[in-house]
Amino acid sequence: MALTVDNLTEWINNFAQKVNEHKDYLSELDTPIGDGDHGNNMARGVNAVQESLNNKKPAELTDAFKQVAMALISKVGGASGPLYGTAFLEIAKKSKDTTDLGELFTAANAGVKKRGGAKVGDKTMVDVFEPLAEKLTQGSLEQSEIDEAVESTKDLVAKKGRASYLGERSVGHLDPGAMSSGYLFSALIETEGIL
Repeated sequence: MALTVDNLTEWINNFAQKVNEHKDYLSELDTPIGDGDHGNNMARGVNAVQESLNNKKPAELTDAFKQVAMALISKVGGASGPLYGTAFLEIAKKSKDTTDLGELFTAANAGVKKRGGAKVGDKTMVDVFEPLAEKLTQGSLEQSEIDEAVESTKDLVAKKGRASYLGERSVGHLDPGAMSSGYLFSALIETEGIL
């Protein structure tokens, strides 16, 4: 099966549903180590993405990814908007040449790392994007692998963003950006025909 505008839309709708269902939890995760607003910010962003895709259905996959990126950048506050926006902009660029999910997410991860200056082990969404992009490159991705990537952030010391101000006190908390990234990948593998 191939990535199409229709299954991309289904994937994003599924992601939006997960974010909206868990927005209070995402904000709770963000409260001890951030601003406490990650859930509300992400919900505002995914709702804007859905509205954008519903109001103007893109004809091409690349345009669809761009629309997703622009809605996230314009509506999600804090660092998450630019980071998620960058991920989807990089996917949009790469989608001109390929629809291989491994290649698309490898490009997304590289963009997020460059934009945020983070690497694996810094307790950010990169701790989810990088290993899962690698799994997609290998041709498969399981929910247990997504859970493991998200869970890996719990014992890390935050090196980026507001959480980094806490130093060692950030240990023991899941990274909210890693959790919302987990929802993005879970929605992806649940979407019929993408993998």
